Amino acid sequence: MSKIEEIVDALENKISKVLHKQEVLKQTNAKLSQQIEEQQQRLLEQQEEIASWADKYETLKIANSMLGSDDNKRETKLKINALIREIDHCIGQLSE
Repeated sequence: MSKIEEIVDALENKISKVLHKQEVLKQTNAKLSQQIEEQQQRLLEQQEEIASWADKYETLKIANSMLGSDDNKRETKLKINALIREIDHCIGQLSE
């Protein structure tokens, strides 16, 4: 009988260790999930900031070419033409 008791004790010990490891892994998983969420939020904020800076850069390029810079004149003319087309379209819709 003592042999069976030893086997049962060893089994209980192993089960206890496995359950403890499982709990530790759950906690680690929760921490990692939280870190992933935080990093994804940070990435989203950085992408929004990059988009904002890209818009500002484009605006500055257009303003610079309007002030007499020859670097981006073609882009500025295209942008102005697109704006004029939009205005014409709006006027056309209003006059209908």
